[in-house]
Amino acid sequence: MVCNASLRNIVVQAGRIGVFSKGRVQLRNLRWGWDAILGAQFPLSRKFRAIKAMMVDTGATAERGTIVNVLPEKENMEDNGCASGGWRSEDGRLSCGYSSFRGKRASMEDFFDVKMSKIDGQAVSMFGIFDGHGGSRAAEFLKEHLFENLLKHPKFMTDTKLAISETYQRTDMDFLDAESNTYRDDGSTASTAVLVGNHLYVANVGDSRAVISKAGQAIPLSEDHKPNRSDERKRIESAGGVVMWAGTWRVGGVLAMSRAFGNRLLKQFVVAEPEIQEQEIGDEFECLVLASDGLWDVVPNEDAISLAQAEEEPQAAARRLTETAYTRGSADNITCIVVRFNHDKAE
Repeated sequence: MVCNASLRNIVVQAGRIGVFSKGRVQLRNLRWGWDAILGAQFPLSRKFRAIKAMMVDTGATAERGTIVNVLPEKENMEDNGCASGGWRSEDGRLSCGYSSFRGKRASMEDFFDVKMSKIDGQAVSMFGIFDGHGGSRAAEFLKEHLFENLLKHPKFMTDTKLAISETYQRTDMDFLDAESNTYRDDGSTASTAVLVGNHLYVANVGDSRAVISKAGQAIPLSEDHKPNRSDERKRIESAGGVVMWAGTWRVGGVLAMSRAFGNRLLKQFVVAEPEIQEQEIGDEFECLVLASDGLWDVVPNEDAISLAQAEEEPQAAARRLTETAYTRGSADNITCIVVRFNHDKAE
């Protein structure tokens, strides 16, 4: 393992850093200040409030099976400060592995989640990567609530795409409400994969990423939300925001991603509305890689799939990806989940 002895006793999913952290710069030497960027304090948009009103629990939810939290209550922390583990479905057709490492950061702001359930006779599997910035609270909140909120959505089985979109935005509002009396302004990405039977829904907010292997080829299932993306820049500027260069392209010269959970002070521009891609999983699909940008900053999509495919077990694949990102110089927290589709295996 590449982690050295000085990284012992690192606790995964713990610790906070100051307001200015990954994805942020101080505005002291910039022309634009908060007043120039925001003009005034913006309330949550009418669109978000409308979504919250629509999502009142009607009691019409499908019959839910038991939600199984695949991750142990306490992560399998090793002496080198890395956490990893794996899981396999009862019929052997689906397996996953995860690996999470603080890396060169002073604190850990990555969280991840894996949950299983059975609804109306169909197996439901959920995988998520949540990469916090400005603190760990937003990412932790997503781990605790996002998938549970999704399974409670009355249209989860009948219109899964709509349910995911509304749940993302509702959970964002819930987090902002929960933090309304604090001075924190945490934010987080979310890259999630929801498998209902053989139908895969990948939703993304921020710059974590999902890539799937199809007949050995790497196919991205998400596109990073960066402020200089032409459509994202147009959306931000149409809402009255600015995109400017401050070491990298940033919303208001502050945030290096254009969509995120939390980030109350930029909420008018930095939305939590996900982009969702759908995929029917057939025999030609081999594995799925979800990871925070600590991996993608230094490991291209094609390399990630090649490295994952080289390992028989997904847990070993996830560990190898984490190690590779670290040895290639990643300066961030590194967390990844590898999901393998074992089409030819059944108990």
